[in-house]
Amino acid sequence: MIVSVILAHPRPGSFNHAIADTVVQVLTDHGYAVHFHDLYAERFDPVLQYDEIPRDAPLDPLIAQHCREIQEADGIIIVHPDWWGQPPAILKGWIDRVIRPGVAYRFCEGDNGEGVPVGLLKAQAALVFNTANTQKVREDEVFGDPLELLWGRCVFSFCGVPVFHRRMFTVVVTSTDAKRTAWLAEVDATARQYFPRLPE
Repeated sequence: MIVSVILAHPRPGSFNHAIADTVVQVLTDHGYAVHFHDLYAERFDPVLQYDEIPRDAPLDPLIAQHCREIQEADGIIIVHPDWWGQPPAILKGWIDRVIRPGVAYRFCEGDNGEGVPVGLLKAQAALVFNTANTQKVREDEVFGDPLELLWGRCVFSFCGVPVFHRRMFTVVVTSTDAKRTAWLAEVDATARQYFPRLPE
């Protein structure tokens, strides 16, 4: 079984990198094949050009690879910071270019795109781990937690992934080493829960 892990944080050695390292280790230990992409390290181009929008458009080989991998994935894990209630632009561009019609969803015959989509992703579970510097109560009450809506409803539900779990770790900027160690233990436990060891 295959799990795609997508990381979007510009600083090597960040806590986001530690989260990604933790989930990749769990997945590897549990017998999964892992498609891992550090979008900043790979200098992923987030710009969707007009010619790439049509469903049957010819794709850049790298984008075609990402599309194949997300189609093959039995699970998906996304790791990124909360910037202005959104993913970093590089990750938003990854969504624009990879979570595309014919790959992640389609519309029924005769529907020109205004109806309810049919999800095409085979992944049975998606996890999103975020970091932020806003207290959770403020995030919920003032901002309405837009990342929960984005990932849960606008991406994974839209594309047919039946199980979604998201965890925000905050406040990172003032967190202690002990707190981060505890958070990583939670990441480890969550990954083990949703992606249990495969039979040998």
